[in-house]
Amino acid sequence: MSYYKTWMDKSEDASNRQEYIEYINRYYALEKVAYEKILGSYPDNAEFLSGTAAQMAAKLNFPKDSMDVFVGFIDGIKSSLTNGDSIDLDAIDDNYEIKLEIDYEKLYYNMRDAKADWLYDIPAWKNILSEEKRHEITKEYREANIAHSDKIGRNDPCPCGSGKKYKNCCGKKG
Repeated sequence: MSYYKTWMDKSEDASNRQEYIEYINRYYALEKVAYEKILGSYPDNAEFLSGTAAQMAAKLNFPKDSMDVFVGFIDGIKSSLTNGDSIDLDAIDDNYEIKLEIDYEKLYYNMRDAKADWLYDIPAWKNILSEEKRHEITKEYREANIAHSDKIGRNDPCPCGSGKKYKNCCGKKG
């Protein structure tokens, strides 16, 4: 069974709730350490972010017995990579060559989208994106996730054009 298949099975199977929670918490802990290493090695991290899957996992502090969790990490960061389409998650084994070409702005946005405050609050972000840029990305994220309602408010002008409040016009009919 591939590491990716193992990752998918374990990360989606909540039949044993305790095992599932332990597995996901382990993933979150390893993920945070990996991102701290990646962000901490910026900007000269191109060599650090390439190698075989086993080498990359070791560089990012994933234990040898957690290759499935490492592939889960790759699955999570893949949408923030400029070369994400070139990584075949099902094909990843210990000798699979990986090169992570990270779009840091997109990564920060995706961390916001995942509501992963333990990741987007990592202090090393200060060395990568200015505070203004981080605020701009946060604002962009919030604007993209505003709930919109087409419901007419009671005190809004009536859409029939009478000039009356909705509650005193067409709102009375229902």
